[in-house]
Amino acid sequence: MELDFSEEQQALRSTVRSFLERECPMTVVRSVVEKGTPADELWAQMVDLGWPALTVPEEFGGLGLGFVELAVVAEELGRAVAPGPFLATVTQFAPAVRHAGTPEQQRRYLGAVATGDLTGALAVGGAVVATPSDDGWSLSGTVRHVIDGDRADEIAVAARVDDGQRLFVVAGKDVRAAPERTLDQSRRLATVELGATHVDADRALGEPGDATAAIERAVDEATAALALEMVGTCQAIFDVVLDYAKERQQFGVPIGSFQAIKHKFADMLVALERARATAYFAAATIAEDDDGEPLAVAMAKAAVGDAQRLIAQEGIQTMGGIGYTWEHDMHLYVKRAKMGDALLGTSSDHRARVARMIGL
Repeated sequence: MELDFSEEQQALRSTVRSFLERECPMTVVRSVVEKGTPADELWAQMVDLGWPALTVPEEFGGLGLGFVELAVVAEELGRAVAPGPFLATVTQFAPAVRHAGTPEQQRRYLGAVATGDLTGALAVGGAVVATPSDDGWSLSGTVRHVIDGDRADEIAVAARVDDGQRLFVVAGKDVRAAPERTLDQSRRLATVELGATHVDADRALGEPGDATAAIERAVDEATAALALEMVGTCQAIFDVVLDYAKERQQFGVPIGSFQAIKHKFADMLVALERARATAYFAAATIAEDDDGEPLAVAMAKAAVGDAQRLIAQEGIQTMGGIGYTWEHDMHLYVKRAKMGDALLGTSSDHRARVARMIGL
């Protein structure tokens, strides 16, 4: 397993960071949060750069790169608190189709993802039941906290069937999606309701049978990508606070020279690097199709959840009064990190998952 970044991966990081610094400053994020401005222009630029095609196989019109490359992009998006449908489409919907769909279904949906003609979402964890109908399926149930659930063109919905679980691709216009008022308004969540919603037979992903394994793999990829995004956001918090500590003076010297502040930064850095290492290890297990993937992903989400808790707390405290104000950007970073911890299982949830997997 290769644990060093290649020159191509380092160049990708540099390119993504430069683009986001230029096209996604915090003024863009504030416009989304404060005015509800859609991030359509930013998404269109990402499409022009080929980012949605990153991990789509070449035979379906994508670039065919691996999960580590996707992890690099996800981390940089978290660093910029970038809004838009990238996370839901590329790290959630696309893996669901790739793992569960037939080759023809993959061509149909992933090809559209690669060209930017389709945005997607993943609805799992709800109480949705699918029953056969004469010409397809009827889906009923509710799924909460679906990222971009009220804006996605297509939603991959996990539903119970007689022989287990199965994934269905449901058109966004065919569901009732109610936006949720959440802590982080730079990322849209919705409650998706299906009331005997008809789904054509060709929208049931894969062949008949239990798709639980495919759903679990898709969720693991989504969780790992979210963990990497949180690493980027935690890094941004650390950088903002470090710059502040170098400039803010008390008793005629920078507050960063005080021993107590140095201890805070040391603790934050250790937590951040631990989270980054475990998250990229999880990315590597996915890229290498390693059997240890579920355990690595759970450890990564637990580690980054712990990191955000410490870094958000110490970051705001180190900045003093200015860290609590709406005018400063700190709250935008902290809210994104807190939202990331709550989605797809908290750090406590994943520690319990690790315990179960190792037999404790």
